[in-house]
Parts: sequence; structure tokens; C-alpha cells
Amino acid sequence: MGKIGRKAEIIKEARWLFHTKGYDSTTMQNIMERLDIAKGTIYHYFKSKEELFEAVIENIVEENLAEMEQLFLELKGNALEKIEALLLKGNLSSEELLNELHKPANAAMHLRILTAILRKQAPIYAALIAQGCKEGLFQVQYPLESVEMILFSIQFLTDIGIHPWSQEELFRRLQAYPNIIESLLKAPPGSFNFLPNLWKG
Repeated sequence: MGKIGRKAEIIKEARWLFHTKGYDSTTMQNIMERLDIAKGTIYHYFKSKEELFEAVIENIVEENLAEMEQLFLELKGNALEKIEALLLKGNLSSEELLNELHKPANAAMHLRILTAILRKQAPIYAALIAQGCKEGLFQVQYPLESVEMILFSIQFLTDIGIHPWSQEELFRRLQAYPNIIESLLKAPPGSFNFLPNLWKG
């Protein structure tokens, strides 16, 4: 097996163990035993578990981004229609990953992966906001920065793994977001009324 293949194999196995056992409970020895490789082999590619952890995060983020970019290329319609379709399909494709991240054993991975994914997703949504500005749907001077504020606010404030809201508290925030987003983007009233129904799904 070549160097690239061996490195990918180590990352794949580490990802599986981090998900099933949790990052803190997984050791480099566990990974070596699963792959039946020597200590020198794994440390040739990764100097520490932390470095391997970073590689796993990058692997997950790139996988998520590839799926999202493919969805982006397939979208039709105006900016609002594309945003709704991308959010719907994107939520479905990442549901399994988010379920894994919400497990207590994966708390160490949760914020790191979530932050990395949102940073990668932001330029894609920013392109749609820019399209919407050309179509007269939005009026935004800073599409990327506006998207970053929206994505990070929604994801972190509605993530029950971070904020243990009651159902009523969470519901109020989800109901408020369409109006907040419309104000930020200067979008026509009701443009983002699809969001609460999407989140329910």
C-alpha cells in the first residue's frame, strides 16, 4: 500500500473510532491494533493523536463540502429558491454526522467540526446572496460577512448540544430567525418563512 493509501486508511479508522468510542477514549494504540500496524508506521504520518484528530476533522469537512458543492451545481431557480433547496438537501445529507456529534463522547469534536464546516459553507451561501442582490431580492454590501453572522448565529444558538434550551425557548428562536434574516438582508417580508418548517423536518 502506498503512502497516500496508508495515511487515508489511518484517518478512516481513526474517524470510526472517534465516533464510536469518543475522542478522549480512543488511543493511538487502539488505532494501531485495529489496523495491525507498528507504532513507527502511525507516528510516521501523525506525530500525535491531536495531529490525527486535525486530519479527521479536515476529512469530514472536505466530505461535507464536496456534497454541498455538488448540490450547488445542480440547483435551479432564483437565489431564494436555491437557498431553500440547498438548506433542505444540506440538512438531510449532514443529519447522520450531526447525530454522531451530539453524542456525549464526541463533545471534543463537536465544536471544532461544526466551526470548520460553517467556514467552508459560508462562501457558497455568499454566492447565492450576491446572486440575490443582482436579482433585486436582497440589498447587502457584505454578502460573505452577512452569511457568516447568519450561519454561526443559527447553528450555535439553536444547537441543544451547546445550549440546553427548553422546547419553548428553542421554538421562539426558530420563529424569530426568518424576520432577523430578512432584516439583515433587506429581503421582502416573508422571504424566509420556509425556515421553521424546514427545521421541523
